[in-house]
Amino acid sequence: MRISANKIKLFLLHFIILWMTAQVISAIKRPNVILIVTDDQGYGDFSCHGNPVIKTPNIDKLYDESVRFTDFHVDPTCAPTRGALMTGKYSHRAGVWHTIAGGNHLRASEITMADVFKASGYRTGAFGKWHLGSNYPYRPMDRGFDEWLGHGDGGTGTTDDWFDNDRVDDMYWHNGEREKRAGYAPDVFFDAATDFIKEGENDEPFFVYLATYLPHDPHTVPDKKMVNKYKGSISDYVAYFFAGIDRIDQNIGKLRKVLEETGKAENTILIFMSDNGGTAGVKLYNAGMRGKKTQPYEGGHRVPFFIHWPDGNLKHGKDVTDITAHFDVLPTLIDHCGLSAPKKVEFDGRSFKKQLLKPELKLSDRVLFVENQRTFTSQQWHQTAGMMNNWRLVNNKELYDLSKDFGQKNNVISQYPEVAHKIRKAYKAYWKRVSPGDRDKPRFIVGQKEDPEIFLSPSDWYLPKVPWNHAQVAAGSPEVGAWDITVSENGLYRFEVRRWPRETNAPIQGVPTFIKKVDSWTIHGGVDKFIYGNETKILHIQTIKLEVGSHSETKKVNGNDKEIVFELNLQKGDTTVKGTMFNQEGELIAGTYYIYLAKVK
Repeated sequence: MRISANKIKLFLLHFIILWMTAQVISAIKRPNVILIVTDDQGYGDFSCHGNPVIKTPNIDKLYDESVRFTDFHVDPTCAPTRGALMTGKYSHRAGVWHTIAGGNHLRASEITMADVFKASGYRTGAFGKWHLGSNYPYRPMDRGFDEWLGHGDGGTGTTDDWFDNDRVDDMYWHNGEREKRAGYAPDVFFDAATDFIKEGENDEPFFVYLATYLPHDPHTVPDKKMVNKYKGSISDYVAYFFAGIDRIDQNIGKLRKVLEETGKAENTILIFMSDNGGTAGVKLYNAGMRGKKTQPYEGGHRVPFFIHWPDGNLKHGKDVTDITAHFDVLPTLIDHCGLSAPKKVEFDGRSFKKQLLKPELKLSDRVLFVENQRTFTSQQWHQTAGMMNNWRLVNNKELYDLSKDFGQKNNVISQYPEVAHKIRKAYKAYWKRVSPGDRDKPRFIVGQKEDPEIFLSPSDWYLPKVPWNHAQVAAGSPEVGAWDITVSENGLYRFEVRRWPRETNAPIQGVPTFIKKVDSWTIHGGVDKFIYGNETKILHIQTIKLEVGSHSETKKVNGNDKEIVFELNLQKGDTTVKGTMFNQEGELIAGTYYIYLAKVK
């Protein structure tokens, strides 16, 4: 068979075109991405949004140089927002419905933002607050992040955190191991992020998730002078809150300087947002909104969202006024950065790439929902806002037209039944989509090399009321709960059961000795014990009972015992772990607060 000369020429031409296209594509540097999420900073806690007291010059500069989304929404509390942000799905659908009690664990099967970036050839780092699960397979390092530095899962002072951390010279989780680092926590996280940025090769893009624990309370500072500028003008409580925001603002300035110095500023997408509505600052200034964190009113879920990328030809200095939300961020980054998810994902969000290039371009209408469930049986319309353009249907009872009533003072549901009906109809489809399996309990996997020893603490008990911080444990919370685990393989497992965590070196029948340098301050003074409280209570524990599945075993506690060790042969599969502590009369005192669990052989 002979091939004509024309066909050969055509084939060569196609080959050359494909080769040249490939060279052009390879020459285009994929953008780096930095996503900054502050904690409990409301829409009104910025000078660029009109706050009359606080000055945020570096955030203001970023505001001036960004596309701003003025109608951007998240859930009214932090873990659900983070779940939606990481997955591009409604938090309820991704299994995150609370901030404690297992409801903060992002479903293990979900593909995360970090998974997508990593699959697309990016280095990935998480610095700061995670709040989407402790222990394997829920930690950042299990969810697509190459590098991870953080405090406790829910924050400083929570039960997954080092016992007496106070945000100054603390112990951190670093890639699954405990590690001490000097300095103030927000500085430590920003410094670690900039180190990560500097370490990479110039042609290797990075994704940095930088989630500050500040300005969430307790509002600790490393130097009391940080609040002096506010003395006399506002309450001490708000002054300490603002001092934390000041430090975040300073660190954003330093971060941008590093990007400039390393030549990465032009091709880095820098995103700034917060995780829920305002807290300490709302009474001072709430940008005209009703509501705060945890509430379904506008002040509980409308937050700042700025995006800056010099090389991306974005319309910096312009506003996108259409309604957008947290779950739109991942689809947008996939669209704008040319990312590939490791498997097909059905997002709830959608890309707003076109609006970054042309902010006045209107988005098609849709109805969105944000909620604050925190109930152990899911409830329709519980603490929920249905949003459609300027309309807000709150708790299925109150309807507000923000174009005429931004402060949500006048319920007009009787005047516009057709609007309420449309939002309610959309809610039915929403509920059908998000509610299946919505209260499935997270299960830690034991016996895996990725997490040889898991650390069980009471904030993960599936209870309406749990001791979620070390101060509550120290005060002797009487709650009793259990943990759900999956045994990865048959074998002998060691359960080290404790009233106090290891680092205290304290006996079960005693209290820890605090030898702590006072280097952190709150409105109550120097922190010499915990940031959430100071009571430490002796519990007169005589016996400890461990129940694993149907197996039950009790051991006596002697005066100097710091832990009680049980070794059990476990079979592969799902089971539960429960520990309880009893006094001399055999009366139940509380659940065992801490268990270290590892496979022996």
